[in-house]
Amino acid sequence: MDNKLLERCYLESKVVMRGDYPYFVNSVSDGNPEMTRELLEEITDNIISVADLDCDLILAPEAMGIQYAAALTLKTGIPFKIIRKRAPLLDDEILFNTSTGYSKSEMLLSSTEPGTRVAIIDDVVSTGGTLKGLVKVLRDNGIVVTEIIAIYNKSKDLDALANEIGVPIRFLLKVAVKDGKPVIQ
Repeated sequence: MDNKLLERCYLESKVVMRGDYPYFVNSVSDGNPEMTRELLEEITDNIISVADLDCDLILAPEAMGIQYAAALTLKTGIPFKIIRKRAPLLDDEILFNTSTGYSKSEMLLSSTEPGTRVAIIDDVVSTGGTLKGLVKVLRDNGIVVTEIIAIYNKSKDLDALANEIGVPIRFLLKVAVKDGKPVIQ
């Protein structure tokens, strides 16, 4: 797996503190600076190489999972759906709460049939707060989560998180912030 562009992108990240949480800013996790075609292709090809994608649908939390889901749909033909952060619009939307290392929010998923097999794609897995809430509400609604794919793994113990939620978590790059600087582990 060739992650040269992804590694460079991460190492050039700016780091800002949100309370006690070191938040990194780059084109992969924030869309700033712009995402190049070459970086998006590298990411998409590497996701395909590490993921099973044995699913009926790819789910992407708003906002930073969307471009990866769209790129995967173009390469695999698997449709995608966005998990939104807006107020409910339709009667059949599933509303749930999430908590990250730096914020809390409500998210929405429009109707998805029970028994649908989904893979979740997102930019970063860190504390697992979003994933825990999302996997629980999906299961409560009869939806089967086959795997979770993250571009960056910032989790202190990804295996424990995967075991806790009972879903394999795959990633492209293990990262951290040390002394205010981005580092690859």
